[in-house]
Amino acid sequence: MINETEIILDKTDLHILRLMQDNARISNADLARELGMAPSGILERVKKLEQKNVILQYTARINPDALQQKMLAFIFMKAADGPGLNDSAKHLAKIPEVQEVHHVAGDDCYLVKVRTYDSASLMHLMRNEFSKIPNLLSTRTTIVLETVKEQQQLVIPEKL
Repeated sequence: MINETEIILDKTDLHILRLMQDNARISNADLARELGMAPSGILERVKKLEQKNVILQYTARINPDALQQKMLAFIFMKAADGPGLNDSAKHLAKIPEVQEVHHVAGDDCYLVKVRTYDSASLMHLMRNEFSKIPNLLSTRTTIVLETVKEQQQLVIPEKL
């Protein structure tokens, strides 16, 4: 885990992050033009942001409907492995249909986001994958009827 005090971002870094979050394919030349800097300076800053694990990865956001993955569900899970033990979480993270695994406070241990083709494939996932996780005690599934907003973007302040 990164200690917050280790990462120092200035106004230019935040501007770069804002532009890259809006369009990860933006070129160094376009970044440089937008910021009034030399492309070599921008390249150096972006590399430093990557090295500091501020920029974690570059991805393409794909429409799940285009791949017929129309079933979105959130599953609350209870597990026998106690706080600080991640065996169940590690098993869950290895399942391709699992998009997110969160440790949560409250009655449950995990909140898991999954995408599948339909209810039959969700049932298959639960019966054939989740049931193999040794410490998993129970699940509560909420099926999404409609997504109003879904995003990965963070709010990037003007200055820290």
